[in-house]
Amino acid sequence: METSLDKVATSVLFVIMTTLSCMILNWVWLRPKYLERCLRKQGLVGNSYRLFFGDTKDSSMMIKLACSKHIELSDDIVPRVLPFEHHTVKRYGDFQRPQPNPLVRLLAMGVINYEGEKWAKHRKIINPAFHIEKLKLMLPAFYQSCIDMISQWERLISEDGSCELDVWPYLENMSSDVISRTAFGSSYEEGRRIFQLQKELAQLVVKVEESVYFPGLRFLPTKTHRRMKEIEREVQDLLMGIINKREKASKGKNDDLLGILMESNSREIKEFGNKKSAGMSIKDVIEECKLFYLAGEETTSVLLVWTMVLLSKYPNWQARAREEVLQVFGKNKPDFDGLNRLKIVTMILNEALRLYPPAALLLRIVHKETKLGNLIIPAGVEIALPTLLVHHDYELWGENAKQFNPERFSEGISKATKGQVSFFPLVGVRGYVLVKTLLL
Repeated sequence: METSLDKVATSVLFVIMTTLSCMILNWVWLRPKYLERCLRKQGLVGNSYRLFFGDTKDSSMMIKLACSKHIELSDDIVPRVLPFEHHTVKRYGDFQRPQPNPLVRLLAMGVINYEGEKWAKHRKIINPAFHIEKLKLMLPAFYQSCIDMISQWERLISEDGSCELDVWPYLENMSSDVISRTAFGSSYEEGRRIFQLQKELAQLVVKVEESVYFPGLRFLPTKTHRRMKEIEREVQDLLMGIINKREKASKGKNDDLLGILMESNSREIKEFGNKKSAGMSIKDVIEECKLFYLAGEETTSVLLVWTMVLLSKYPNWQARAREEVLQVFGKNKPDFDGLNRLKIVTMILNEALRLYPPAALLLRIVHKETKLGNLIIPAGVEIALPTLLVHHDYELWGENAKQFNPERFSEGISKATKGQVSFFPLVGVRGYVLVKTLLL
């Protein structure tokens, strides 16, 4: 016969199973449908919620179809880069995007992904690395990497007198080299290996993102998933080795990112009396180093290649930029103050960033009910800002919105945007300094 203990155990198990079932039902159906109803009541339209896959399958198919088609330089790049968002805006007038695959977290976390107190702490510790005086000290590294790359091009030309050159891989390598030097100083060769691994990992993440996502799929030990885990472990080990070596070394100048970060972190820990919550852990430092590469290498190289493409297509602007550079520097090496006086070059860079922003889409999650204009946005909603669509909007930029016209920035960004927040270049001072240095 069933004992009292058996009955209690059965009851407890029943309660647990019922609770879990309710939680899963709420997660996969009730909560999403509630959010959908809240948004529709306020006039927002879009695809109805679909269990598990959502819009991921449609998005994946559109990306593959867009990438399979040939594109000319004069073509509109929006349907190519953001096919799903472009289709949604044309159909409904608003935009949406499915949640990213959790494997993206393997690439890097860092300050850009944190919020609240953790964001404030990391931002405070990292901030010294981006002071203007520190950036000035890094200018020789920018210059050296640019000169090394251009010397390679000159050797190729001298062999045959002329040659056709695919500059894209050279620009990628040069950007990685710059970040390796400025992030790890004397250990930059090890840094280059880390960045090669990060690049491979990023390509694998894109591959996963373009496939149809199903809950739990990331836990399957596929060849791709195993390789991603291997890369993550190797990057962690390499960075840990660099950090340990730096900690054992005698104190010296901290002009690279890692040195500045460790010095700032040490001050933070001492200031708060070695409390557990003070400063960043070694793991946190590693994530910030990984993020520095991801946020800097791709954005810088993308800006460089599109700027060169545009200058080759519009030789009149190329001539104006060259004349300005000669007036400011002549035959002298570039310096920080001189770079800031390059008005035409800055106009060209801003227009390149407007037409071809490195980040085509920015995402934010609403954590608590928020009033945005006349809208009430419930917690749990993901908001997407399609940078590319905003930068190509006729109402914001005029009838020539899709045309290359640096003149629109002749009186600064505020004047070009008519005081509206409609320009999101996502390239910091470091990126501008590097690109200007190369264009000399």
